Amino acid sequence: MSRQASRRCTTPTPLSIRTETSSRSSSSSSSSSSLKRILSIKGRSGSCSRRSMTTLEISSPELLPTPSASPPTKDHVHQIISKSLDQETGDKIHSVSLSSNLCRRATTPIIFSQTTARRKPPQVEKKLLCSLEDLCFGCTKKIKVTRDVIKHPGVILEEEEILKIEIKAGWRKGTKITFEGKGDEKPGFLPGDIVFIIDEKPHPLYTRNGNNLEIGVEISLVDALTGCCIPIPLLGGENMSLSLENVVIYHGHEKVIEGQGMPNPKNKGTRGDLVIKFLIHFPTELSDEQRQEAFCILQDCC
Repeated sequence: MSRQASRRCTTPTPLSIRTETSSRSSSSSSSSSSLKRILSIKGRSGSCSRRSMTTLEISSPELLPTPSASPPTKDHVHQIISKSLDQETGDKIHSVSLSSNLCRRATTPIIFSQTTARRKPPQVEKKLLCSLEDLCFGCTKKIKVTRDVIKHPGVILEEEEILKIEIKAGWRKGTKITFEGKGDEKPGFLPGDIVFIIDEKPHPLYTRNGNNLEIGVEISLVDALTGCCIPIPLLGGENMSLSLENVVIYHGHEKVIEGQGMPNPKNKGTRGDLVIKFLIHFPTELSDEQRQEAFCILQDCC
């Protein structure tokens, strides 16, 4: 009886029933709102995971929460979204840098060959006049040249320089002497070369023919017929005596003297020949008596 009485006493009144009902309804509404919030958070995380999976094609275990686990918090969701965005951005930047590297590798050799390769400018040729005496005995010539020189980047100055040329005995016309890097300096080019080309000055007496020297000597008709001794000038200022005795000299006659020509640069110690061509000076007028005497003398000789 006591137990029943106690139970009866604890039976809720209508007012208490209302209060309990309202508390239950409020608790159910709060639980439903929290359930909606959790479901919305799950929906966002699911959409973010699907977007990240579509872009990166990567599935991460932490993006798919298990049903038994506790629902993800707000901070956890923000971490997942920021991580997926960082991965997406990193992939895009990596792809751009890779394409730029490939482009640079493809174009680097072309840029190098066009901008950094220094070309050699054409040679500068100059004539160097030499006398037969210079080419016969050899000499040293000093030539002053003026050229542009780059002292500092963007600063070009004119500079004078003395070049020494050793003329070797026996050099011919057309021999070239090259001074490398003694030409003008220009931006983007290597220093040019200067080439000196040997040219012979005309000689008043001699003409060169290879290693031989030719000279023309004029003699009178009497000396050509009766013989004589004539001096022959040589290169260097000396004279050589040539005896023409017991010999009849005709116009165009040649006399060869060996070893008196130009030195042979290929065979040291040897020289060419001296060729003497005789030019007969005939008289322009003869009297009748002279004609008669010449006829009497020469009629038996021809």
